[in-house]
This record gives sequence, C-alpha cells and structure tokens, in this order.
Amino acid sequence: MSDSLHPSPPRRRRAAKLVAVVVAFIAIGIGAVFGMRLETDPTLVDSPLIGQPAPDVVLPELEGPEEVSLAALRGRIVVVNFWASWCVACREEHAALLAAAKQYRDAEVTVVGIDYQDGTASAAAFLDELGRGGDNYLYASDVGSRAALEFGLFGVPETFVLDRSGTVVAKITGPSTYPLLAGALDAVLAGQRPESRTDVGVQPAPGAPLVGSS
Repeated sequence: MSDSLHPSPPRRRRAAKLVAVVVAFIAIGIGAVFGMRLETDPTLVDSPLIGQPAPDVVLPELEGPEEVSLAALRGRIVVVNFWASWCVACREEHAALLAAAKQYRDAEVTVVGIDYQDGTASAAAFLDELGRGGDNYLYASDVGSRAALEFGLFGVPETFVLDRSGTVVAKITGPSTYPLLAGALDAVLAGQRPESRTDVGVQPAPGAPLVGSS
C-alpha cells in the first residue's frame, strides 16, 4: 500500500501542532469574550419600570385606618419594599431596611413596606419580633396584590427606589443589604441614577404562580 495513505511521523507531528495552535487560538478567543463579560457586574439587571413614573398605588395601612399613597410622597426619596412574613429572605434584609430608614431620615427618605399575600396578624407578629421603623417607615397591605401587579413583581423581597419626582431609578431583587441600599440612596441624593442589581432570587407566595415579570 502507498506511503501517501499513511503520513510519516514528522507529518503527523506537524498536523498535531497545527491543530493545537488552532485550539489555543479558539480558547484565547473564548476566554477574551468571557473576560469582557466578567468585567461587568453579572448581577446587574434591567427593569422596564426604570426611568418611568412609579405606579400611583394607594393602599391601606397595615396596622391603621389610614392609607399609604405613593403619589402623596413625591418630593421625598422613597424606598418601596415588597415583603411577607413567610419570606425567609425578608427576615435577612429587615435590619438593613430599618437601618437605612433611620440613617437617611433627615435626608427626606421614606421607606414603604408593602406586605404581599400575607395575613395581617402574621405580618404584625413579624414586626413585633424584628422591629418597626420610625415615622418615615410606612407599612401597607397589598390587598388583592394590586401593587404587585402594577410593579410587575416576581416574588419577595423586591425593592424599588423612587427619586423625588416619583420616578423609579433602581430595583433590587432579592434581600437588600445596608451597603446596597446606602449606595443607591447616596447616588439619588447626588442627582445620579444608581444601577439596578439582582443578588439572589425571590420567593413567590406559597402555592402561587409568579405575579408578573420585570
């Protein structure tokens, strides 16, 4: 049989080297693509609400006879936090929300905690255990999940930051931390728009489908 059908060892080695070079270039290219992606924060996420006026929801107070209106809070920076007593991550973030409300009270920041698909007694027990905020921390009950639908809620916790004009400027999906909240509020106070983030997933209501999307 002809030797042309069986390349000599030197030819086979050259062919192997050529394949190795091609594979190396492909690997470098893929690495460069992933490297460029990893230079950006992989937790950043967009929301169609950002840059839009916040939904003009009016909700009953969780533990009182009054109502909580987002429109009535224009002129203040507002942190809208969706939470529930059955939400594990909501327990994790509660102290951070209380601390942010206290720290930024004099900067005219108001936190609105919207209790989602929960019982009033269970929500009150949650606050009895973990604490309530001061006079700039309002609690509302999302009867019929109206606010959740308006905000396109995935689950809880989710947090939206509104500037003084009532425009949504940031969204945090998953449990907020104090540094994350403080960074967002500092940016708004400086006239900047903070970037939205997703740190971890949210928890839908037990046995309930997702309310919306973002």
